[in-house]
Amino acid sequence: MFNVADALRLVMAQRILCVGDLMLDEFVYGDVLRVSPEAPTPILTIKRSDTVIGGAGNVARNVMSLGARCVFVGVVGEDEAGGSARKALEEFKPAIDAHLVTDRSRPTTRKVRFVSEHYSAHLLRADWEVAAPVSGEIEDQLIEAAVTALPRVGAVVLSDYAKGVLTPRVVRAVIEEARKLDKPVIVDPKAHDYGVYRGATIITPNRKELSDHTRRPVTSNAEIAAAAADLARTLECGAVLATLSEDGMFLHVEGAEPVHVPAYPVKVRDVSGAGDTVVAALSTMLAVGADFEQAMRIANAAASVVVGKRGTAAVTPAELRARVLPAAALAAEEKIVFDWGIADERVREWRGQDLRVGFTNGCFDILHPGHVKVLAEARATCDRLVVGLNSDASVARLKGPDRPIQDVHARADVLAALEAVDLVVVFEQDTPLELISRLKPKVLIKGGDYRVEDVVGREIVEAEGGEVVIIDLLPGHSTSAIVRRSGNGAKAEARAVAPTAAKI
Repeated sequence: MFNVADALRLVMAQRILCVGDLMLDEFVYGDVLRVSPEAPTPILTIKRSDTVIGGAGNVARNVMSLGARCVFVGVVGEDEAGGSARKALEEFKPAIDAHLVTDRSRPTTRKVRFVSEHYSAHLLRADWEVAAPVSGEIEDQLIEAAVTALPRVGAVVLSDYAKGVLTPRVVRAVIEEARKLDKPVIVDPKAHDYGVYRGATIITPNRKELSDHTRRPVTSNAEIAAAAADLARTLECGAVLATLSEDGMFLHVEGAEPVHVPAYPVKVRDVSGAGDTVVAALSTMLAVGADFEQAMRIANAAASVVVGKRGTAAVTPAELRARVLPAAALAAEEKIVFDWGIADERVREWRGQDLRVGFTNGCFDILHPGHVKVLAEARATCDRLVVGLNSDASVARLKGPDRPIQDVHARADVLAALEAVDLVVVFEQDTPLELISRLKPKVLIKGGDYRVEDVVGREIVEAEGGEVVIIDLLPGHSTSAIVRRSGNGAKAEARAVAPTAAKI
């Protein structure tokens, strides 16, 4: 029987190949307070902006976020946006192994969205792009990079945004080579002629695309089933997954009954990039051996997570587990946050209820009574306690290459199970300064091995009218001491066993 938790663990050993149209997504957020006197248009007072890798690059980000590695093949221009894209993907190494071909004849595709935060509405989108097929020389480089990577991946995603990277020649070369190696090919389609995708394993049109390319109505489930079956026969695909927005997803698999799954009842904040999340989840699940229906259900859950976030977003294993596990298992996992945007919203909700928010942080590698005492007393100073948790890479930098003993998911699970903890937020930096600056807690709590003046983030909290609280430590309890004792115990056991072994 397919087990989601086991599958998510297996994902970490997978590598996915993604070929497609890379772009930069910029979101400019602000408030609309008045209409322009020059024209009947709203004036957006800018508050902040975020720039992320988008398009096919967002598929790679989601593959990485789910715990797998991604080999990404795409095209950039010889421009500032291309340099930014290269730099951003370099920062994701080794999780994303990017092979970017430079095309001097076109700009790097860039989309800028202007968003009203108050109304949660997109006001305008500006695009920089050339939506024309790449040259034969560029095709050769793309095919070589993709075909070279194929033997070492578990699945292939063709992420087509119709910007010219996935030409018929590139698509056919990748699909044919993948079929020789028995690798599943997942297609997120945008081509004018779907015939180019013939032989793919599964194709994921939305409702309109399904109707347009089959020339059939797709209002009812029966109509969708007929259109999906027609498309599958025409393209010789193993399956068609129709994404239906707020109506969920519909799956046709040859020889099986069609399956419709409803969308999760969530507050939709932004649908940008949701399709990328769907194909990333499909590819990772198919790579670990899930069948089409199992993979679709996971993809549906993943999509429900990202549409609840702002901007082009990714989903984490913890968020996915929290969405698909039974309600009785969710209490602890609902507290764990990797996406700081979700933490922002949770803290904002608490403040709106006039609740006093506290913050403490640590590695919490092996939870011991000293930790429990500090966390319990920290919770007593506030109405809601946020715990900043160092990521695995952060712990290794602070404590040495042999730490952490437990990975971030295990450490977060244990913390979230404590009644004193209301939210666990993972941070990658060496200190929580950036996180504290963002959340602006009313109380900043640390253990008694710190002096008030040495507490990271003190100035930020005090400037906001908050306070720093130092809690006495419980003597005799230290993670480092536990690790040392464990190491000494293992050495003593080895010394005790060694003479016996010698006598044998």
